[in-house]
Parts: sequence; C-alpha cells; structure tokens
Amino acid sequence: MAVCIAVIAKENYPLYIRSTPTENELKFHYMVHTSLDVVDEKISAMGKALVDQRELYLGLLYPTKDYKVMFRKLHNSYTVVMCNPFYNSGDRIQSSRAFDNMVTSMMIQVC
Repeated sequence: MAVCIAVIAKENYPLYIRSTPTENELKFHYMVHTSLDVVDEKISAMGKALVDQRELYLGLLYPTKDYKVMFRKLHNSYTVVMCNPFYNSGDRIQSSRAFDNMVTSMMIQVC
C-alpha cells in the first residue's frame, strides 16, 4: 500500500519524505512532486467559471477505510510535532523520533 510517505509544506517543499526501498528514493521524490502538480492544477482550475465538474474530483474510486486510518495516524503524529514548543513551523521534520517511529510502523504494517 504505502512505500513512500511525504509531508509537504504549503509552499511545496518537503518537510518529511521516507520511502521503504531506499534505492528508489529519487524516483519517489519525483513522483511526490509530480502528484502535487496535478493537485495544484485541479485547485487552480476551480476558480475558473467553465470548468467541467467531473474533472474536479481529487479522491480515490475505491474503498478508503484503510487509508483513513493511516492518514489519521499521520495527522495525529504531525499535530504532536507541530505542538512541540521547540519545533519551528516550516522546518523539516528531522528530530522527531516519535514521528519517524510512527511512519516506520505504518510502513511495516503495510508491507
């Protein structure tokens, strides 16, 4: 299911990227950024008046129960990192062992 987990800042730079097969790490960086381009394209098209409404859907077309659990865990861990008084908003998430351990456990569960 998940071989790469990325947290991207509002300005489109990576706060955290981790992939399981480390030999393909550059490939996953590229895939994350090209996926962001698609999302940015869809969001910028929402402001235009004559956009086909079928093209605005950004979600998945199959059951997402497992993804919801995974994203909830990721969001909760990210919230803990953001609430740390020593973390500067916008810095890379490098020093949080709890966040890194949570990501590792999610990737182990999935693989």
